[in-house]
Amino acid sequence: MELLPQLNTYTRQLEQEFGQIPDERKQLLAKLAGYTRNKIAEGKPAHFNFICTHNSRRSHLSQIWAQAAAAYYNVKEVSCFSGGTEATAFNPRAVKAMQEAGFEISSSEEGTNPVYEVKYAEASIPLKAWSKRFDDPANPASGFCAVMTCSDADQNCPLVPGTELRLPVTYDDPKNFDDTPEEAGKYSERVRQIGREMLYAFSLV
Repeated sequence: MELLPQLNTYTRQLEQEFGQIPDERKQLLAKLAGYTRNKIAEGKPAHFNFICTHNSRRSHLSQIWAQAAAAYYNVKEVSCFSGGTEATAFNPRAVKAMQEAGFEISSSEEGTNPVYEVKYAEASIPLKAWSKRFDDPANPASGFCAVMTCSDADQNCPLVPGTELRLPVTYDDPKNFDDTPEEAGKYSERVRQIGREMLYAFSLV
């Protein structure tokens, strides 16, 4: 699927950076790809739930990038979700960093926990993104891969019911740089890293 023009250009840049991914990360990402391939072979959809503590930054970035990466490489029947051990809100700094990469993101419902619509291609149905618990009714209850995007959630969430595969693909939290001179750079860095790795994973499918 052809991505939105700015995002497509950004994505092609990230493909040139696959060599920057450490070997141990590539091994983890290959497991994500393997899960997808197995599901395709079984004639079943591949569901992923990306989980971090607050479902505010890393889990959303991973969910959105994974869905876009699957579309980019024409991997069918992939559905990506996200959740936290508690609900807060999709952080505006993370939203802005994804918009700068080329995603079209608009809020369809306001409030303390806005619902955002995310587009990555003209032909795509917008993803709905908002903060929720990992076991929210909007997420799959069984038959999915749980991708733990932060070490806190991985440690504090020893059991995710309904999981077929659990993968600790953790990322440093850009929240640590909120309200500092490095804030924008760190969010951009995390968007780039997560995009690079999700693209790599789905390129293997």
